[in-house]
Amino acid sequence: MNEKTLIGQLEALCSGVPYLYTNLSNASALLGETLTQINWVGFYLMKDGELWLGPFRGKPACVRIQIGRGVCGTALKEDRTQRVEDVHRFPGHIACDAASRSELVIPLHAHGKTVGVLDIDSPVEGRFGAEDQKILEAFCRALERLLEDQFEQK
Repeated sequence: MNEKTLIGQLEALCSGVPYLYTNLSNASALLGETLTQINWVGFYLMKDGELWLGPFRGKPACVRIQIGRGVCGTALKEDRTQRVEDVHRFPGHIACDAASRSELVIPLHAHGKTVGVLDIDSPVEGRFGAEDQKILEAFCRALERLLEDQFEQK
């Protein structure tokens, strides 16, 4: 996975498109086509003090997640990326898909606040390494720049 190419493709997909859900849907599809050995990729967005399921690619998923619960809720509460080698060893892991073994969750920001997370699951234990994290964090920073005005301001 090449960071520059991935971000260039994201910019091409989102450029001139003024709709958040359209852009997040295409971002999910782009990552789903680019990343190997994953079984779910998508977004959870803040609404009324909780994370709610947004655009994704994969099996049906948990609809809402409380702040501090599971990998996504922890990433949001701590406002830092969670790279989990084995989700079965993560305290309070929420098993939306029993096949998931590892997970990478990256917080998203807009207007100076955390507005959601990018969540990526894999059926392979230890799937995500430091390089994957670096590239996908850069992807999220590009997404934040492209879409900041599309996220709700509260």
